[in-house]
This record gives sequence, structure tokens and C-alpha cells, in this order.
Amino acid sequence: MAAAEIPNLTDSARAVLRLLASHGPVTRPKLGAMLDLSKPTMSAAVSELSALGLVASRGIERGAIGRTATIYGIGPGAGYAIGIDVGAAQVRAVAYSMDAQKLASAEEPIPEAIAGDADAVGAVVESVARATMARVAKSFRALRAIAVAVPRIVSNNRFDRPGGPSAVLGLLRRSIKVPIILENNVNCAAIGEMHFGAAQGHQTFAFLQVGVRVGLGFITEGRLFRGAGGAAGEIGRMPFPWSASETPYREGLEHYLGSRALIERCRVDWPAGEGVPPDSAKDLFARALEGSPPAVVAVARHGADIGRLAAGCIGMLDPGLIVLGGGVGRNPLMTENVERVAAELAWSTPIAVSSLGDDGTALGAVKLAVDYTLGLMLREGRHPAVVLPPASNVES
Repeated sequence: MAAAEIPNLTDSARAVLRLLASHGPVTRPKLGAMLDLSKPTMSAAVSELSALGLVASRGIERGAIGRTATIYGIGPGAGYAIGIDVGAAQVRAVAYSMDAQKLASAEEPIPEAIAGDADAVGAVVESVARATMARVAKSFRALRAIAVAVPRIVSNNRFDRPGGPSAVLGLLRRSIKVPIILENNVNCAAIGEMHFGAAQGHQTFAFLQVGVRVGLGFITEGRLFRGAGGAAGEIGRMPFPWSASETPYREGLEHYLGSRALIERCRVDWPAGEGVPPDSAKDLFARALEGSPPAVVAVARHGADIGRLAAGCIGMLDPGLIVLGGGVGRNPLMTENVERVAAELAWSTPIAVSSLGDDGTALGAVKLAVDYTLGLMLREGRHPAVVLPPASNVES
């Protein structure tokens, strides 16, 4: 599949498209007033965009004295974008139009037997992308871009490193000839929360993911902060443990706060009279919800540990809001303890739980792809850090 050509628009047509992308459907008279365009210029711009399928009628608005006005919105000719979340055990994808309407989604598990095989995982990624495309309405003719979220540091000089995303994305790049945007999964989750989730209306906040691993996505003044080399938010690298009697070791904090270590501590500390210890974080939280005393203690202790990490983030970044995500972090049983401990060690900062669940990362990725496409159409610099051109069929 070849990439669709980006149309070359007049300045007035770009102004109309820009406004519709940011404000949603608007009547023609209101468009002219908001953009301060004359009626002939407005009509010419709408005609230009309509001929390309970039805008379309969304109905009629009737005024108080019986006058009518056509409502215009971004049309299906503007195409769509796909966001893909490549997780450890699952690949999820979602397709959105250029005005942020959900068009389709798909997901597929990554069998444990192939989890370490980059080519095999790449085949799952390509399959999910194809399945998503097949579910998009035929009126949305052009796929413009795909953004892929991966659980690793993302930068141009890391793409081809051993164990990097090059092999995983090879088949996708060869078979679907559109730009591929690459971003870290936690960064994408932060973007998703800003536009669709618990951080809507916040221009500065931190997304703290706690699951098998830990990570942070920081949004400042509406923009993702990536750091000098794309590695901002790798909080699992913070020194831990840190005391006169203990020496920090690499990724010690990530190991300690990860769900595997949490369950291992539960296994060691579990009272003999309380039956079999929980074998997963999901099992632990279910028992805590039922009132199991050792489960309640373990969850409270882990919430306090995460609160200490949150306090460090507050002290460094002053985010104004922390959104908790990840399979462990978004469990509401811990929120009170996280907020209390963070306030004791730093200062009071609202703590929210992700409202997007497992979809947040894919939603953030598709937002990146939509913004990238609109930037090309509008000749604006909305370029993310890593954009990969389509690969030739002879590349391996």
C-alpha cells in the first residue's frame, strides 16, 4: 500500500482546515467570522477543500428567524491515522479520523513462545495494522501515518541497535507504505491522558506508570518533554537502595517497584494461616478488596512505596497533577496512600487514576499520528522525534 499524496492547499484553505481540526464542525458564516475572511474568499476555500474531500457537510443549523447555515467538518478525504501499542503480551491498534473520531480498533495476543522473536512479533504488529485498516469505512480512503508505541527509549541513534525496534517494524514498513512514527509507550500514554483521559484540561502534569516496570511521561505546557536523548522519564534508573549500608544497583528501583518483586515479597511475608499466597498483582488486589488482612497490608505498603517515588517526581518537576497508570498503578486501592505519602515527603499534589485503562497508549500514539499528518497538510512543524520513511521491499 502506497502513501497518499498530501495536497497542496492555498493559505485560506489551510486556515479553514486548521480551525476545523482544532474546533470541530462549524457553520460557514461562523468560519468566515472566526477567520476574518471575506465571503468570496471563504466560499473559494470551502470549495477547494470540498473538491478534495477534506471538508464535508455535517448538517444544517437553523437560526432563530428561520435562516439556515451549512455546518462543515473535516471530511473523510482527509484520511485517517493508526496508533499501535506493542506491549509485552498484546498488540493493540486504533484508527482515528483527522478530527479525532474513532473509526476502528483491533488487537492480537503475542504468544509467549514468540515473545523474544523480533520478526515474529513484527508479523503480529503488521497483522493488527491490517485488521484495523480492514475495519475502517471505505469512505476514509487514505491511511496517512502510523504511530507505534514501544517499551524502550526512542531516538534516531537507537533504532538499529541490537534488540531495538528495527526488526519489529521491518515488515510493517515494507508492506504499508506510510510514514511510521516511533515513540516510547509511557510517553504515548501521557499524551493519551492529556487529550482523552484524566489529564484533560491540564497543560502540565506527569503520568506515572507502575506495572511490571515503572516509567514516567512528563507533559509541560502542553508538550511532551523527551530530554536530550529521548530518555526523559526513565525513573527506574534512579539510584536504589540509597543508604549508608546499601549500594544502589542498576535499575534497582524498577525491580523493587515492579509487580514481580511485589508478588515475591508477598510470597515471603504471607502468613501460613492465610492459605496460598497470591500469584499475581490482580489476585493480590482482589484479595485486598475482599478484606484479606495480609493483602490489605501489602497493598498499603506498595502504595506508600509508590508515594515515595511520586514525591521524588513532585520535587523534581512540580507537575501539578500525577496520573497513575499501569496494571498496578491504576488500581484505586492505592491512590489514597500514594497521595498521602507524596504530600508528607514533598507537598500536596492531586493524584488521579488513569481513565483509559489498557487503551491509553494506543490513543496517545494515534494522536501523534493525527497531529503529524495535520502538520504536513497545514505546513506546520508538528514533527515528532522519530519518523521512519517506508522501507523498500529489498530491505531486511
